[in-house]
Amino acid sequence: MVDAATKKPVPFATVALINTATGKPVDGASCDDNGKFTISQVGAGTYQLQVSFLGYKTVTNGPLTVTERGGTLNQGTIALGATTQQLGEVVVQGQKQLIEEKVDRLVYNADQDVTAKGGDATDIMRKVPLLAVDLDGNVTLRGSSNVTVLINNKPSTIVASSVADALKQIPADLIQTVEVITSPSAKYDAEGSAGIINIVTKKNTLAGKTLNVDIGGGNRGASLNLNGNYRKGKMGFNLGGFGRSQYNVHGSFNNNQTIRSENGDLNTIQSADTRNRGLFGNYQLGWDYDITEKSSLTANIRYGVRNNITNQDNLLTETYSLTDYALLSSNARNVETKDLSGTVDANLTYTHTYAPQKELSILGLYSRNNRTNDFVADLLTNDDISQQRNNNESYNQESTIQVDYSTPLQKNQLLEFGGKGIFRQVNSHYTYYLTERATGAEQVDVNRPNNTLNYNQNITASYLSYTYTTQNKYTLKAGARYEYTFIDAHFSNNSEGQLSSIPNYGKLIPSLNLSKSFEKGQTIKLAYNRRIQRPGIQFLNPNTNSSNPTNITVGNPYLAPELTDNLELGFSTQLKAFYINASVFGRRSNNSITSVRDTFSLRTGDPVNPVLQQGIRTSYQNIGREDNYGINLFTNATFFSKWQIGGGIDLYYADLTNNVADPIYRASNSGWVISGRLNSSLTLPNDWTIQAFGGARGRQIQLQGYQGTFAFYNLGIRKQFNDKRGSFGISGENFANFPFVVRSELTSPILTQSTKTSFYNAGVRFNFSYRIGKIGVEQPRKRRRSIENDDIKGGDNGGGDVGGQPAAPQQAAPAAPSGGRRGARP
Repeated sequence: MVDAATKKPVPFATVALINTATGKPVDGASCDDNGKFTISQVGAGTYQLQVSFLGYKTVTNGPLTVTERGGTLNQGTIALGATTQQLGEVVVQGQKQLIEEKVDRLVYNADQDVTAKGGDATDIMRKVPLLAVDLDGNVTLRGSSNVTVLINNKPSTIVASSVADALKQIPADLIQTVEVITSPSAKYDAEGSAGIINIVTKKNTLAGKTLNVDIGGGNRGASLNLNGNYRKGKMGFNLGGFGRSQYNVHGSFNNNQTIRSENGDLNTIQSADTRNRGLFGNYQLGWDYDITEKSSLTANIRYGVRNNITNQDNLLTETYSLTDYALLSSNARNVETKDLSGTVDANLTYTHTYAPQKELSILGLYSRNNRTNDFVADLLTNDDISQQRNNNESYNQESTIQVDYSTPLQKNQLLEFGGKGIFRQVNSHYTYYLTERATGAEQVDVNRPNNTLNYNQNITASYLSYTYTTQNKYTLKAGARYEYTFIDAHFSNNSEGQLSSIPNYGKLIPSLNLSKSFEKGQTIKLAYNRRIQRPGIQFLNPNTNSSNPTNITVGNPYLAPELTDNLELGFSTQLKAFYINASVFGRRSNNSITSVRDTFSLRTGDPVNPVLQQGIRTSYQNIGREDNYGINLFTNATFFSKWQIGGGIDLYYADLTNNVADPIYRASNSGWVISGRLNSSLTLPNDWTIQAFGGARGRQIQLQGYQGTFAFYNLGIRKQFNDKRGSFGISGENFANFPFVVRSELTSPILTQSTKTSFYNAGVRFNFSYRIGKIGVEQPRKRRRSIENDDIKGGDNGGGDVGGQPAAPQQAAPAAPSGGRRGARP
C-alpha cells in the first residue's frame, strides 16, 4: 500500500475482504510499517478487497476469485489517493467534564485544571472528590488515611515510605487524571482500608518527535520540566525530567502541655519559628514495543529524588510546677532536620490479547527507596553539651511478579483469575551522638544505644473474579482473594533479639459489587468488600525521634495488620446541566493502627534536660476498633459550553475506642467531621481560561483528641497561543496573606496538650510551556497492564497510581504534638 503521490508506504491502512454474494466482510487485516498485509486461510469464493485509511479515498479491487483454501493471490502495489474536500467554517464548542463517573471508579480530569500549573500532585489531590489533604500533604479518603496510591497502575517504595513526599515529586502538569476506587474488586491487592487512588500521568499517543518544555517560578518555588517523545511504527520512547525547588516557606508553632503524676503536675510551654526548603526531582525513561498485533512489551525505569530540610529556630521549652508555679527548667535549641531520599522503580510487562476481553499479562517490578532522616540540635542553653544528633538511614525494597488472565465465558460474562508474589525487605539503622562544648569531641550517646531493625515481609496471593451483566443493565461483580503473609523480623543488637511474637497470617478477602443503570442515565450501586492494612515503615521504625526532647515519637515493630469491612450505597444522575453523585458508606476497622500518646520519664542527669521531668511519647498501636459512617455529595455543571462549576461536601461520624482495661490508658472519642470544596472554570475568547478553587477541611477526630480545621484557595488564568503549542499563565494561592492557624488538642487521664501551628503560605506562580516537534496520527495503542502493590499502611502521609486501575489506602500519622515532626518518620 503506497501513497499515490509520494509513492511512500502507508502503514496501518485497513484492509477488508468482502463476500460479493452477501456484501459483508468475512476477514480483514492492517498494513505493517512497510504498507504490506496478508490475509490467510480464505475459503473458496468470490470477493472484493476494500482498502481505507484516514485522509485517503477508499479503494475497492475485485472481483477476486479464490479456487481453493490456501491458494495465493498477489495484489501487487495498491495506490491510495489523498481525499480533499472544501469545508465551510466549523465551530466546535465544549469542555471536558472536570469530574466523571465510570463503572468502578470516580475520575477527576486533572488536565483541565489551570491553577495547578507549576505545582505538584498535592495541589491536584486537594480538589478530588472524596479526598482530603492536610497542610503537610497527608491524604485521607472518607476520613481514612489507609489509602493505597498507585502511579500509572504501579506501586513505588517512595509511596510506601511517604505518600506526602511522593506527591511532591510528581508535577501537576503531567497528571492526566486521578481515579478514586472505593470498592476494589478481588483482582486488586487487599491492602488499603478506604480504597485506592490511581494517579494517571499523560501519555504520548502521537507518532513522530516532540519536546515539551515547562518553566515556572514564584515567591515560594520554581520548577523546570522537560519531556521528550519519539515514536515510529511499533516502537516508542519517552524520556522526561522534572525538577522543583521549594523555598521561603515560613511558619510558627506554640505548644502547651500538662502532665499529671503522683510526684506533682507539670506544665510545659514551647514555641518556635519554622522554615522549610527542598529540592524534588523525577526522571524516567519509558519504552514500548508491539511484538505482533496481539502481543506487546512495555518497560519503564524511574528515579525520584527528594531533599527536604526543615528548621526550627529558637525552640524554647519552659517547664513549671503546677504546685507552686516555680520554673523548673528552661532550654533553647535550634533544630535542623534533613529528610533525603532516592527511589528507583523498574518494571517490565508482557501482554498477549487472544480476543476481545481474553488476555494474558505477565508483570515484573523492582523498587527500592533509600532514605536518610537525620536531625541536628544546637543546644543554646547547656554548658556541657553543644549539640545533639540522630542519624537514621533506612531502605525499603520490593520485588514483585504478577500473572493475570481474563476470558469471557459468554458475551455477558467475564472470568478473571491470577496470582502475585511480593518480596519486601525493610531495614532501619539508627545512632545517637552528643558533642562536648569544651572540646568539640563527638561521642555516641550511651543512654540511647544504636541498633538496626531488619524486617522481611513476603506475600503470596491468588484471586478469582466473576462479572455478569444482564440485558436489563444489572451488573454483578463478585470475587475472593486469599493472601498469606510471611514475616521474619529481628534486631541486630542481641539485647533486643528476635521479634518472635510476630506470627505469619493468612486472610480471605471477599468482595461484591452490584449496579443497575437506568434509561435516563441514573445509576445505583451497592458494594461490600473486606480490606487488610499492613503497617508501613513509618509505624514500624523503632528509631526514637527526639528532636523535641519533651515530645518524642517512636515506631512499633510488633504491630499486627488491621482488617476493615466496607459497605457502600451510591446513586448518580444527570439533571439537565447538573451531574449529581451521592453515596452513603459504613466502615469498621478492627485492630486499627493509630497513634497513641502516653508519658515517659526523662533521665536524671541527662545533659540535655538535667531536671527530672515528664515528657509525651507518641507511638503506634492496634486499637480496639474504629467505625466511620457518612455521606458524600458532589455535583458538576456546565453552562453555555464555556463555564463549569462544581463542588461537594463530605460528612461522616467517627467513633474510636481502644478497649484497654486500665483506666489511665483507656481512651475513646467520637464526633462529626465535615469538609467541602468549590471550583469554577470559565473559557474566554482568544484561548484565555480563568479558574478558581476553594476548600476547607473540618476538625479531625483522633483517639485522644482532635486535629484542627484549615482552609485554602487559589485563582489562576492561562493564555494559549500558536495553535495551543504554547501557554503562559499566572496563579495565586492564599494570596490574601492571612496565616492559616491549625489548632489541635490532646487529652487523657494523665496528660493534656494544646498546639497551635501557623502557616504563612501565600504564593504566586508564573508559568510558561511550549511544545516543539513534528507529530502525526498513530493507530490506537493496546491497553497496557501494570502492577499494583496496594498493601502498605504508611506514616505521615496520605496514600497513588494511574491508568484504569485503582490505588490502595495508606494511613497518615497525626501531626506531631509539637515541633519535633520529621517528615514521614514515626
